[in-house]
Amino acid sequence: MKSVPKALARTVFWDVCSEKLGDQMVKLVERNSVLKAKHGEKMIEVKIRFWTNGLARGKDKILRKHALTAGVVRMEPNASHAIKPGRPKPFHTLLDVGSVIEKVLIEHGVVLHPGRRMSKYIKAR
Repeated sequence: MKSVPKALARTVFWDVCSEKLGDQMVKLVERNSVLKAKHGEKMIEVKIRFWTNGLARGKDKILRKHALTAGVVRMEPNASHAIKPGRPKPFHTLLDVGSVIEKVLIEHGVVLHPGRRMSKYIKAR
């Protein structure tokens, strides 16, 4: 039996599964496969929300452009990347924001690659 090139095998796998499963196909897509994405769904978004409660006197009142140094970090949904947001993770100081963003990205299986600037001082193991 002849061996099939990987690219062709992926294409055949994709076609067979997409015919049989339709919307459930996302669950079976290989982690490193290349897919076409719609405009607006190519980026992965993390949302940071700051709490504003208790800053203004009176119920349901706010001070414009004022917030606490605490809040939550959440992942935005993205069908192209098969990201379904989990529960928001809280942070209590601005120093916590970076580590909470990292936890949210890991929880959703996002892998980051260093950009050009960062590759000047980051070396692959």
